[in-house]
Amino acid sequence: MSDSPTMHMHAESMLDDPSTRLLNDKPKNKWRIAVSTIFCIRALLSLLNQITKTNFITSSSPVSSNSTFNVDQIALTRLVKNKDLAQLQELGGVEGVALHLKSDKEHGIPCHDAEDIPDRIKEFGSNVYRKAPKGGFFRFVWEAFKDPTVLILLGCAALSLGFDINEHGFKEGCTNGGTILLAVIQIISVSAVSDHRQSRPLVRNNIQIEVWRGGRRQKISVSETVVGDVILLNIGDRVPADGLLVQGHSLQVDESSMTETDSSVEISHHQNPFLFSGTKITHGYGRMLVTSVGMNTTWGERMSQMRQDSTEKTPLQERLEKLNSLIGKVALLVAFLVLVVLLVRYFTGNTKDENGHKEFNGSDTEVDDIISAVIGIVAAVVSIVVVAIPEGLSLALILGVAYSKKIMMADKAMDLKLSACETMGSVTTICTDKTGTLTTNQMEVTQFWLGKYSLEEEAYSSKISSSVLHLIQEGVALNTTGSVHKQSLDSKVEISGSPTEKAIISWGVFKLQMDMEKVMKSCSILHVEAFDSQNMRSGVSMKRNADRTVHLHWKGAPEMILEMCSSYYTPSGLVKDMDDSEKMGFEEIIQGIAASRLRCIAFAHKEVLADQDHRTKLKEDGLTLLGLVGLKDPCRPEAKKAVEDCQYAGVNVKMITGDNIFTAKAIATECGILKPGHDIFSGAVINGVEFQSYTDKERMLKLDNICVMARSSAADKLLMVRCLKQKGHVVAVTGHGATDAPALEEADIGLSMGIQGTEVAKESSDIIITDDNFASVVSVLACGRCVYHNTQKLVQFQLTANVAGLLINSAAAASSRQVPFTIVRSIWLNVIMDTLLALALTKDKPTKELMEKQPVGRTEPFITNVMCRNLTAQALYQTTVLLILKFRGKAIFGVNDKVNGTLIFNTYVFCQMFNEFNARKLEKKDIFRNIHTDKLFMGIIAVAVILQIVTVEFLSKFQDIERLNYRLWGVCLGTAAISWPIGWVVKCIPVPQKPIFHYLKMKMN
Repeated sequence: MSDSPTMHMHAESMLDDPSTRLLNDKPKNKWRIAVSTIFCIRALLSLLNQITKTNFITSSSPVSSNSTFNVDQIALTRLVKNKDLAQLQELGGVEGVALHLKSDKEHGIPCHDAEDIPDRIKEFGSNVYRKAPKGGFFRFVWEAFKDPTVLILLGCAALSLGFDINEHGFKEGCTNGGTILLAVIQIISVSAVSDHRQSRPLVRNNIQIEVWRGGRRQKISVSETVVGDVILLNIGDRVPADGLLVQGHSLQVDESSMTETDSSVEISHHQNPFLFSGTKITHGYGRMLVTSVGMNTTWGERMSQMRQDSTEKTPLQERLEKLNSLIGKVALLVAFLVLVVLLVRYFTGNTKDENGHKEFNGSDTEVDDIISAVIGIVAAVVSIVVVAIPEGLSLALILGVAYSKKIMMADKAMDLKLSACETMGSVTTICTDKTGTLTTNQMEVTQFWLGKYSLEEEAYSSKISSSVLHLIQEGVALNTTGSVHKQSLDSKVEISGSPTEKAIISWGVFKLQMDMEKVMKSCSILHVEAFDSQNMRSGVSMKRNADRTVHLHWKGAPEMILEMCSSYYTPSGLVKDMDDSEKMGFEEIIQGIAASRLRCIAFAHKEVLADQDHRTKLKEDGLTLLGLVGLKDPCRPEAKKAVEDCQYAGVNVKMITGDNIFTAKAIATECGILKPGHDIFSGAVINGVEFQSYTDKERMLKLDNICVMARSSAADKLLMVRCLKQKGHVVAVTGHGATDAPALEEADIGLSMGIQGTEVAKESSDIIITDDNFASVVSVLACGRCVYHNTQKLVQFQLTANVAGLLINSAAAASSRQVPFTIVRSIWLNVIMDTLLALALTKDKPTKELMEKQPVGRTEPFITNVMCRNLTAQALYQTTVLLILKFRGKAIFGVNDKVNGTLIFNTYVFCQMFNEFNARKLEKKDIFRNIHTDKLFMGIIAVAVILQIVTVEFLSKFQDIERLNYRLWGVCLGTAAISWPIGWVVKCIPVPQKPIFHYLKMKMN
């Protein structure tokens, strides 16, 4: 940059040269013009290049003087976003960028200085994303305000205020209209709170990633990632930040989140080293240098433009909305008919006032009286709609689901989707994997076969030749995604990687005396074939630095590796040919290892010609079998009981695993998935290839009999889920790998593992099992059934109240225009029942009784015959008793209209409170069982009783009611208490198993 002024002056002097003014001179001087022009252009281009290069490092806004880094964030963001290879080369490649960031591409951030990480956060930002602000609470208030019922109530309130103030003055005239306005505020508040709670984003646990810091491989939270970190990437991971590839093998990335195309992009060190936050690793593994984090990444830029607006509705919410809609339509139809009847009766002179005179006398009636009468009619009609529609039902359900989510969190499960918990209650089949779910995922090598000999640890040094031992050490150290780190000579060895890789490396380090760092430095890697679930193997080609010979090492499922071998090593180092009989002998060894409930891994080797190209594809034939290892992965102690609990609850458990069929059978038997008589010959245990080979008809016939599917690929698992759903099952699937993602997405409920689960698997799932334990799946199942059952109780209770209120108000309005449940009273009933009493029914915890029932599946109707029986009996009783009080109450008890109206209102409220006890048990008669332990239920009932007493005795003015004496209070409580014996008798009446609507359809057909 210091030379640029000189160059600028030189360019100006050239422009002032006389030769540049010879445009119109003789042709012989044209060469001078050309030379001058070319020189000027070259000078200007050189100057521009210097400015561009300098600006790349310092940006248009220079690095602050106190910055400790030689490159700023804008430059780094532009480098990756534009995929600018030229600028990357000018900076010295990935290694040069690492130097600018004071990092090391092999060992990561030095971490010698405690202020290093805070300095990086201060300079480049933190790895946190902030979305564009979403609509706040007032948006939901506005949406609730536009509800037709609310608008009608506001209209009634406005008219009531206008006429009452005009007639009675401001102080007295504000009572009715003001009370309606307060009630409207309550409706809007309940609706807005309900929608606002539902819109909240579901929070995920912080994701853990592996990084190199200070030469040590360690796990950190993804939010703790800083610029300069070296991150390890494996198949199934989501790239946590923007960066550059440091080292990779067969690395492919799904960039659909950025480019909206489904094809995978190959990432290579020389042609395309650029990695973007939010993309997924679909194949291979590698390491990346972080250049941008958080809002400075390409994904962060997109996130800043996105609005978080969750409008997800659960299946139960959709059912309740349809139910509300149906109730609303019926209420509106009834209200319209009543409105027509009342208007006809009024304008034909068939209605009389309190003095017995006609209310309408044609032209003699004043306009104010007509308007006042019409307002009264409209208010009576509106009260029919208000008392019939359960305004707080959705809020009660959301609060109930939230309560169940807390229980799930305590049981080591976290749901990511609002519908997950309740859908889990309908599951009929669970397809579970083996490793880490039914087993502990704490592996250890317990058997080693070299040739046809099983060797113990003491014999390794004495019976294994040094050449064979060296080959085994190479196979373990080079063909792996794991690593070994030792801080100092006296420090403890730290081994990182997947459980399988850690077990094999531990065996190599501690049993074979392998020095992993020495082995890796003794050769150079040429090509890597990363492990994939289809081929179940991985391979590496390497060149030894000492003799420049090239060797191949393969590792994987023994059946796959054995097919690639034509010979095998003996402990003494001899190579023997492997014919068919020899292969059968090795197959028997493999079966024996698997039958011991061990996972079997095979190692193979081949030396190849050095002059061939080994950087594209590895040879897959003519290998020499190095050895077989058996890894022990014990079953979880609680796995068998958890499986039995599922089976007892009517839920079928299938194990789908990539392991050997004999290992799978042994583990499934130990866990209780396989019963006596279930084996390969009965069709209960099959291979994935066999399942794929069935015709569609054969597959559907044999589906229910299959208990274990071994050696299954991602396609096999996905096919199993689709077939089960096609047959009508509600399917839950557990998984942890990237290859499980399609099945997790296809299933009705995807359950990913929180510890071993990849980010892709977690993203595709509905629930995360935080402890990777199958027993937690059973807890989620119980919670799901609890939510479903609680909602059924809630709906039965609510429909009873709404049906009774609709019938009573409609009959009273049509006959006398005086409704017992006015608008204000109706809204108060919504406060008591929809928000308070209904809430008590959503807080029940999972019980053993729920797990004794068969799953509801897909076809079971939500409103069952039992619910119809219960609510019909209670609604008919309440309607009959309250209509008797409406038309005969004054004569029976010798009271006036106002006291009689209060009596009806109070009796109706207490009928709902007593019926709340009936709703605790849909089928059981012992409704008071364990009532003393349900403190929340009793507390809510107590609060509701106190509120009603205060309303009747002290707030009578606002409800337009009268205080009641002890005798009438006794009448209210006695009438309401009769609902208990009625409920007991009704539950003795048997109901058919098939839904009543099924019989109606049959009759119509």
